[in-house]
Order: sequence, then C-alpha cells, then structure tokens
Amino acid sequence: MEYREFMKAAASVTPSPRQAAHMDIGFYAFVHFTVNTYTDLEWGLGDEPESIFNPVDLDCDQWVEAVKSAGMKGLILTAKHHDGFCLWPSKYTEHSVKNSPWKNGKGDVVRECADACRRGGIKFGVYLSPWDRNSKYYGTDAYNDYYCNQLTELLTEYGELFEVWFDGACGEGPSGKKQVYDFERYIALIRKYQPNAVIFNDYGPDVRWCGNEAGTGRYAEWAVVPSELCFRSEVQTGAGPAADMGTLEGLYNPDANIGALPQIMYSKGLCFAPGEFDMSIRKGWFYHANEEPHSLERLMHTYITSVGGNGCFNLNIPPMPNGKFDERDIARLKEFGDALRAAFGEEIPAEITRTDKSETQCTITLKLPEKKQISYVVLEEDLSVGQRVEAFTVKAANKTFRGTTIGHRRICPITANADSVTVSIDCARANPAFRSVKVY
Repeated sequence: MEYREFMKAAASVTPSPRQAAHMDIGFYAFVHFTVNTYTDLEWGLGDEPESIFNPVDLDCDQWVEAVKSAGMKGLILTAKHHDGFCLWPSKYTEHSVKNSPWKNGKGDVVRECADACRRGGIKFGVYLSPWDRNSKYYGTDAYNDYYCNQLTELLTEYGELFEVWFDGACGEGPSGKKQVYDFERYIALIRKYQPNAVIFNDYGPDVRWCGNEAGTGRYAEWAVVPSELCFRSEVQTGAGPAADMGTLEGLYNPDANIGALPQIMYSKGLCFAPGEFDMSIRKGWFYHANEEPHSLERLMHTYITSVGGNGCFNLNIPPMPNGKFDERDIARLKEFGDALRAAFGEEIPAEITRTDKSETQCTITLKLPEKKQISYVVLEEDLSVGQRVEAFTVKAANKTFRGTTIGHRRICPITANADSVTVSIDCARANPAFRSVKVY
C-alpha cells in the first residue's frame, strides 16, 4: 500500500461498539480472592484442601461500595485462579466452594458478587484462569472441553458481563505437558453468550495488556496497533508500505513504540486494540496482612497516565480471609475518589474556537470568562472516525505541556493562572476530530 493511502487507512481504524463502551467505563476494580488468601501465596499449587476456604464475613456489598467510592464503574472477580479452586459450585470439579465449610458448601461467591454489583449499579466481569494446577485434564486435549464447560457456566448463569479476563499463564500440568489453549473456541463462546463483553488477553481481541503489572503507561499510547501484536483482533487495513521490507515478528506488549509510525509501516495490517493498565492497590495481588496500600500520589499518577493516557485502569483490591476489604484499603479508595472528584468534578466553562492550519494541523483556543487557576486540560478524540493525533502542545499563560497521542482521553497536567488555553495539533495522520476539549 502506498504511503499516503496507508496513512489515510491507519487514521480510519475504529473501535467496535463494545470497545467504545468499554473505554467509556474506563476505571474498574479487580478482586483477587481464592485459597491463596489463606495460604499467603500469590500463586497456589493446586493441592490446597477445600476446607481452608471459609470467608465467614463475606460482604460483597462492602466491596462494591468501596470501589464506587473511588469512582470505579465495574468489578472483575477471579472466579478461578491458577490453583484451580472455583469460587462457584461448578458441576465439573470437586475443587470448589461446594466442598468448603463456608455456608456448609451451599455458597457461591460469584453469585453474591454479581448480585452486589447489580444492586450497587456497577458492571460485573469474571477472570477464569486458563492455567489450572488442580485439574487432572490439564496438558491433554480433554482440558479444553473442561475449560469451556466452566466458562459456559460463568457466561450463562450470572447475568450480563462487561469483561472476560484471560491471562497467558501456561505451566506444566500433571502429565508434564503445557496446555495448548483453544482461545478461538473460548472467544466464540463469549461472543455467543455475552456479545457485549470485551475480552482481555495479551493479544486481544478487544483489550490488550499494557505490558506490565505496575500501571505504567507509555510515552505514546496507541489503540491502533499492528495485527502482528494483536493477532486475534480484526484487521482493518492493508499492509504498510514497508511490509515487504521487514517483519514485526517478536513484537510484544512491553515494547515502547508498538503503534508508532516506524513500527506500523512494516505491519501486514492494523487493528484497534486499546491497552488496559493493571495493578494492585498493594504490592501483592492477593491479601497479605503486612502490606500497606500504595500512596494516594501513586494512584493519582497511575490514573492520569492510564485513563488519562488512552487506556483503562483495572485496580485490584484483595479481600481478607474473612471476606471483607481491609479498612486501610477502604480508606485509601475513598481518599482516591475524593481526589478525583476534586480534580475533575467541575469543568471550567470556556468559549471554544478552532482554526485549521492544514489538513493535519489545527489550533483550538479556549477562552475562559476570567482568569482562573487551572490544573488540567482534558482532550478526547472522536474515535468513531479514528485515532489520529501524533503530537500536540498545550499552552496556558507561561506554562507549556507537550504530548504525543490523545486517543480516547488525554489528561494534560498544566498548572497556571490563565484566562485562555491554546491547544495546537502539531502532527496528525489525518484531519483531527475531537469529542471534547475541557479545562479543569
């Protein structure tokens, strides 16, 4: 494909309706809870007795109120982690809550959590680990049948899901073999039973891993990426002009410039796959009594560079063995939410004018009614026509913020006392299109 034609195509790659809705959700919770909570491990071994799981004070309504206090709009529960223990009474294994002392084996954490989310008005999703260190089938062809049976239970018995979360962990099973996961089959089941749910995986199809578990964003975060990276996503363009001159084999999520022009020129085709930024509120993913929640400053920085960096923020809060959140985490979540509401709760009104300098450059001027102390400028591209901006500059009084990509949302910290703000789009792949430009 010729260069100009390819750039036009790259600028026109767009999200599916489910991807667009998911990016609007933006900020949601992860809840890691299993037998590891009782053994003080991060990865279980698969041989833990069911009798150790006993959350005598389980309170999923408390979880929901805590995550809502931080401004989160959804919650993803680890229905099964690598240890293979199921938080619901699966018909396909004995390694589940049905053989625990909790509620005399009649309990169902997945149902209680799903119901609490709906009572609280937030979305519900599930994590189902493909790796299962307990199942006798793991490492054999029969395991994919076993996994699909459990996945179908979760997809059909707990109401609407907003996200189904897969990781790529793949260890040796009892046979000494690693499992070949049938992701195409898993994806087909989700599309059949939960067509509005996005699917998270390292390689798409809907949401991809950002490349770390620290919530750290890139300097430039593209949602339009090479299909060589997200090979399960829909390819929306032809090959780049240099596709026959090299290869993107080996491209992986931790790489720095996965959507930058020097990369995509070599691609066989581009797709839309935004990044999800995952981290825990503590050092570990499961509860450890000696750990403290991260500082408010770290959480705010992560929000600004994830939700405010063209991605989504999935923040884990681990329940204690009694089934409740630690009061220290609850307090930090409330503090975090208060800080977000203080920062972004009240937009400063502005008169907006736009001047196009060329097909790919423009200047947007925001005239405030009077001099105001501003802290952030928030830019949102209209992704229904594509992600286009490659470089921009924000100026207010004598302060300057320089950025690269914008995408769904870019939060630009810029502290100034000013009566106007100027946003200059310095480089774009096509005519820049905006959903909103706001000052806080």
